[in-house]
Order: sequence, then structure tokens, then C-alpha cells
Amino acid sequence: MFGGGPPIGGGPRGGGGGGPMGRMQRSSGKDDLGTIYDNKVIKRLPKYLAPVKAWLFIGAVGMAVSSLAALAAPYLIAVATDNYIKTGNVAGLTMTVMLLLGAAVLVWAGQYTVQLYLELAGQSILKALRIDMFAHLQKLPLSFFTDREVGELMSRVQSDVQQLQQILTMGVLNIFSNILTLAGIACAMLIMNLNLALLTLTIVPALCAVVLIWQRYARIAFAQVRQTIATVNVQFQEGISGVRVTQSLSREEINLEHFKELNKQNLDVNIKATRLMAAMMPTTDILNATAMSLVVIFGGYQVLNGSMGVGVLLGFIFYIQRFFHPIMELTMDYAELQRAMASGARIFELLDKEPVIKDTKDARELPPIKGEIEFDHVRFSYNPEVEVLHDIDFVISPGETVAVVGQTGAGKSSMANLLARFYDVTKGAVTVDGHDVRSITQDSLRRQIGIVPQDPILFSGTIEENIRFGRPDASLQDIITASRMAGAHSFITHLKDEYVTSVGERGGNLSAGQRQLICLARAILLDPAILILDEATSNVDSNTERLMQKSLFTLVEKRTCFIIAHRLSTITNADRIIVLEQGNIAEMGSHQELLDRKGIYHSMFTSSTSQDLMNSRVV
Repeated sequence: MFGGGPPIGGGPRGGGGGGPMGRMQRSSGKDDLGTIYDNKVIKRLPKYLAPVKAWLFIGAVGMAVSSLAALAAPYLIAVATDNYIKTGNVAGLTMTVMLLLGAAVLVWAGQYTVQLYLELAGQSILKALRIDMFAHLQKLPLSFFTDREVGELMSRVQSDVQQLQQILTMGVLNIFSNILTLAGIACAMLIMNLNLALLTLTIVPALCAVVLIWQRYARIAFAQVRQTIATVNVQFQEGISGVRVTQSLSREEINLEHFKELNKQNLDVNIKATRLMAAMMPTTDILNATAMSLVVIFGGYQVLNGSMGVGVLLGFIFYIQRFFHPIMELTMDYAELQRAMASGARIFELLDKEPVIKDTKDARELPPIKGEIEFDHVRFSYNPEVEVLHDIDFVISPGETVAVVGQTGAGKSSMANLLARFYDVTKGAVTVDGHDVRSITQDSLRRQIGIVPQDPILFSGTIEENIRFGRPDASLQDIITASRMAGAHSFITHLKDEYVTSVGERGGNLSAGQRQLICLARAILLDPAILILDEATSNVDSNTERLMQKSLFTLVEKRTCFIIAHRLSTITNADRIIVLEQGNIAEMGSHQELLDRKGIYHSMFTSSTSQDLMNSRVV
């Protein structure tokens, strides 16, 4: 209370290390600054502030109480020195001590209130923003995610949301606190001695100029610090995740040299930032000392000639020690506000992305289906310049197994995506039991379609939870039955914790074949009328493939099966095989019919069989 005030970056806001450097480094990794006021951002904030306005108000009151109570100490000391100590007034001195203790209690209570209620408000805002973003991201089409990196989206959900939350709570109220503190100190000094206060305030323009110039260079320096440490972290992560490849290619020394270079760059920019900090602090200390010298010289002269008490001189010294801190904080808060506006713009830009694939207002629930599929003269393109599918026209009867084969890029997966309505056709229509998939709700459609992707995706949790993922109400017996049908039950029961075995991140503690069998069990549990297998056996070994083939033989008897095949040996029993070539249906028929034609399929199958034979000999 009697010292030089809180350090730069300290005060009631709390959080990590103090000082401008600490605040700069806690900022978002993105450094493209927005305007200080963005109406598009501001008009969206009431939705998130309204539920916590009571907590924000209590926090503001606590901050005001804390700030004003902290300013009372120098004034009380000045009064006690000139009026009670000099005259030996013990009662007055005792009263002053009690007031000082009361002020200390108010400071503590105010800071406690600020920390508690602003943290409550901040965490609530964080929760609401992240829930809204997560919910919205799940509605966006697959095309949105193919055009963006996961890291960019994670940055918006984490860094940008946190940046906006900080300025909405601590940031705005900290600006209010600093302005209140500056006004309180200025008023107290003007009341205590007008001439000395005006003389002292002449240092303020010089301080503001120094801070603004320093901030221009510091912002660039600290942006470079964040950029280089991000590069170091990426390289470190890649080095760990790709250690097997590194060791197999004997790249250890080359990678180490590259990592050393990146660390050297990070060291250089950190030294540059440290030099700026080292230059800034003494500069402000010089200005502080200059103001203090003016007070001591001119104030001391007034004390000597009896026109001012020594208590007032002491009060001025204490106030000057505190005066420079809020000015420094306000210059930092300006940049923080800009960053918050930029973060807010990025957040709401994402939330404003309209899902391309969405239910129409009159979309109907799809009733239980038999499984008839029709591609009615379908044309499709991901962008207007390149058409992927050209006039695709065929019908799949309920219970029929149809395989689609073709070279990479022929459009096989695009057909599966259109059937599940992850994309919409450009022309024509895809219908299920006569219902255009665009006229029914997505949920009711996908509840009756089971999909086993080429890359098996598992989520954090147990095997049981992963199989139950699409049917949360399924019993353990249902899960075991589905696992038996998928051929997964045998290996699951040989695991230590069986169905409650944790699968690890993305199923890392299971083999590719085991993950694929779990995905198949997950699809079977849905008991879908239509089953889509998107090259489901392309990444599994021959034993797992045989297990899946055996399971599929049972499954396809009761449902329509749409198979995108990589290994042609897995589809010889299909009712029909569609051969795609550059987005067109080149051939269609049973396995034997297509072989007899001696066409594209015959060439593909002969080549595939020869390759499988060569692989078996190598093994």
C-alpha cells in the first residue's frame, strides 16, 4: 500500500506473469489487428454478455472499490503527517491507522470480488462461445473442412475465443479501472496542491509518446516471438510423430540441424524483445524520477518556506509512484482491444457461415425404408469448372449389393457422398425409396444408412462407447451381437478390459484392422436398410479382410449394400458391378458378365489378380 504501486501489468486483473511482455505473450497467436471499434462484432456481443451482466456489474463495483480504496492511503498519510503526528494527536493518528486498515480491507474485498465474479463471467462466456462454435461446425458441409486446416479452426475455437473473452471481462473493466485510477490520482493531487500537481502532470505527454513509440516496435518483436516459437513447436511435434520415418531414413542429424536453426531464430527474436523491454523500463523510470525530482525540488521549497506541509509532499511522492502504471496499462489495452476486435471478427465470420447442405423448410421425416436407391441422371461438381460425375443413371433394388469400381478420381466416393447427402447433386436427383434426399431431413436419412469409411475413425473412450456412438440407447448385449456379426468380438474379448478397453487417441493402441472391425460393428448396430462400404477393406490385412468378407456375406442378405471397392477380389459376389471411368458409367453387370465382355473391368481384374499374386509371393 505504501510502496511504488503494483508492477506494470499487475493490479486487480490477475492472470499470468505481469508486465507488457507478459501480456503481449499471452495474446493470441494471430497478430492481424482489427479496428478499435467494429460494429459487426459489437452488435453480436449482447447475446453473450446478457446472461452474465449481473456478475460483470458486481465485478465492476469491486474494481471501483478496490481502485479508489488503494488511492486513499497516500492522502491519509499526508493528513496524518501534517495534522496528527506534528501535533502529537494520538486519537487522530489512531483514527488514521484504522482508516488505512479499512482501506486495505476494501482493497482485498474488491480484488476478491473482481477475481471471483469476472472469472465466473469469463468462463460462462467461454462456454457459450465454444458451444456455439462447436455446434455450428458440426452443421457445416464436408467441403468446408476440405478447404481449411484443423489448426486454423482450433485457433478460432481456442485462441480467438479466449482473446475475445478476456477483453469482454478483465480487459474492459481494467480500462475502466485505469481511467478511474488516473482520474483519482489527478484529482487528489489537484486538491492537495494545484501548482505542484500541474507541474507534475507536464511529464505525462512525454511518457505517452515514449510508450506509443515503444509499442510500435514491441508489437512486431513479440509477434515474431510467437511466430518463431509456434514454428519450433510444429517442428518438435512433427519430429515426435514422424520419428519412425526419421529413423528409417537416417534423418536424425539433418532434422537436428534444422531444429537448431529454428531455435536460433527463436532465440534471436527473444533477445530482440528482451532488449526492447530492457530499454523501456529504465526509460519510464527516468521519467518517473524526473517527475519525482520536480516534486522534491519545488515541493521541498514550499515545505521550507512553510506554504505546504511535509505530509502533502509525501502524498505527492506516493501518488507519482502509482501514476505511471495506469498510463502504461491503457496503451497496452488499446492494442488488446484491437486484437479482440480482430478475434471477434474471425469468430463471427465462422458462425455466419451458412451450411450449404441444410434441410428445407418443408423437409419431411423419411419413413422406414426398404432400401431402393436411384441415381436419376445425376451430374455433380465440387466447383463449376470441373464436373466430376456425368449423367449417372441407374437403380439399385432393395436388398441388392452393388459395387462401384474405377481408377482414383473416377468419382466413386462422390457417389457415396451424394447418397448420404454430404453434398447435393448439381443436376438430376438421388432418391431413396422414391424420396428425393433433398426433400427429407438429413437426420432421418442418415439414421437409416450405415457407413464404414476407408479410414476408420475412433473417438476417445472405450470400445463399447465407440460401437454405441450412433445408437446411444443400445444395450451391451446389442453391442456384443453387432460385434459378433462384424467379426470383432473375438479380438475384443482377448483384450484385458474387453469392451471397456480405452482405444487411445484415434484408436492408436489398436491395429488398423481392429479399428475397421469396430467401425463395421458401429454401422451394424444401427441396423441400417442401406450399408455403404467406402473402400472399407483397402487398409486391412488379408486375415481381417476375410473376417469382414464373412461378416458382410451375412449382412448383405438383409439390406441394400453400396460398395466402393479397391480390391476387386472382394466384390466378385456382388449382384452388380458399376465401372466408372472419368465420371461416366463405362460398364455395368455381374462379375462374370463383365469378365466375358473383355473390357475395362476384365483388364482391371486381371491386373488386380496379378498384383495380389505378386504380393503374396513377396510375403
